Amino acid sequence: MLTASFLSSIASIKAAAKTAAYGLVKFYTGNYTGDTPGNLPQPYYWWEAGAMFGGLVDYYYYTGDGQYNEITTQALLSQVGPNKDYMTPNQTKTEGNDDQGFWGMAAMSAAETKFPDPPADKPQWLALAQAVFNSQALRWDTQYCNGGLRWQIFTFNTGYDYKNTISNGAFFNLAARLARYTGNQTYADWADKTWEWSQAVGFIKMPEYYFYDGAHTTLNCTDINRIQWSYNPAIYLSGAAHMYNLTNGEEKWKTRVEGILNGTSLFFSPTVPNVMYEVACEGPGTCNTDNKSFKAYLSRWMAATTKMAPFTYNAIMLRLRASASAAALQCSGGPKGETCGLKWTEGAKYDGFTGVGEQMSAMEVFQSLLITKVDPPVTQITGGTSQGDPSAGSGGTSPQPGLSSNAINKKDRVGAGILTILVLIGAIGGVTWIVL
Repeated sequence: MLTASFLSSIASIKAAAKTAAYGLVKFYTGNYTGDTPGNLPQPYYWWEAGAMFGGLVDYYYYTGDGQYNEITTQALLSQVGPNKDYMTPNQTKTEGNDDQGFWGMAAMSAAETKFPDPPADKPQWLALAQAVFNSQALRWDTQYCNGGLRWQIFTFNTGYDYKNTISNGAFFNLAARLARYTGNQTYADWADKTWEWSQAVGFIKMPEYYFYDGAHTTLNCTDINRIQWSYNPAIYLSGAAHMYNLTNGEEKWKTRVEGILNGTSLFFSPTVPNVMYEVACEGPGTCNTDNKSFKAYLSRWMAATTKMAPFTYNAIMLRLRASASAAALQCSGGPKGETCGLKWTEGAKYDGFTGVGEQMSAMEVFQSLLITKVDPPVTQITGGTSQGDPSAGSGGTSPQPGLSSNAINKKDRVGAGILTILVLIGAIGGVTWIVL
């Protein structure tokens, strides 16, 4: 069993992250003979595999332990699809804009953290992130709700009539990070546009900075589902912090970062101070497979925010340290007493839950404590080596919708794109906890 004493040294934090990562990778079967690289077995959806490999990219960044780099590179390249934009044919029946977005953000992380570049004859990390962005920009839908991305990409999928926060949040996050990495104003314009739309449509409730789940196009997004999941503010927090960094501390982005951070108090226990919990489902015991991974992304993007907006460091690290200590106590299951449970508020009493989400969440919160020991994410002018392709995912001909063609010159061109979504079947209908 891990104990809170693992916080005492860099070596012990890395050891805890290593133990959690080992437990995580045990669930992966894509490197087995006859299996599909990049896929997790049932009951996990494709998006969570992308999220997991994004976590393993970060694991290498934080610890320098490259033992999972080979399977991570294999997975990230195996799922790119024929157009090298993470629109893979084996996911046609389920792929949404959020799903594609999580794979695109994993590639973006690989570029930013200088994860080993693929062979020259393979798609490159930056180009893959650009392809996802471009394909999703083409899906921006002004016919309903005055803009935004739909949850689902394909008309035949349940949820095509739903626009949700996580799909638009992934697009916002990717746009902000591409803007910082490349210096291309077009990405920054899309980040601005996506934030403004998310707020105007009511997915971001002001002044509380509550992030609601989404609404239906059939009702022009007037039927907002007010359930709150931790990964929604987390994904916007990271994007806003990148915009704050890009704009050299512009006041509106500072205000937004502060507002989101204050709003995340909802996801920290009122009874166990500063310990993270998934408020909508942990208490009633209704967390589904997807929900069990959400604390991983809150940990991931809170840590990343401290690099982009250093003024947040003290407030964020107070929570991450407390959450890591609590998670360490909960990693007490299994034959070796190292399997991580779901409910970090339960102390050392293992709650009996085990899975990809539980292990990934523990790994992310452990390794987040190493944030001051790593260099900031790179850009094209601060040491980035990943090669880009501004027209990837767009066919190289279509200007981005909603922007003047004057904003895109030959050198600076960013293609327009398609959307994907996180498939959270059951997250909308299966939970009734709502914040009004």
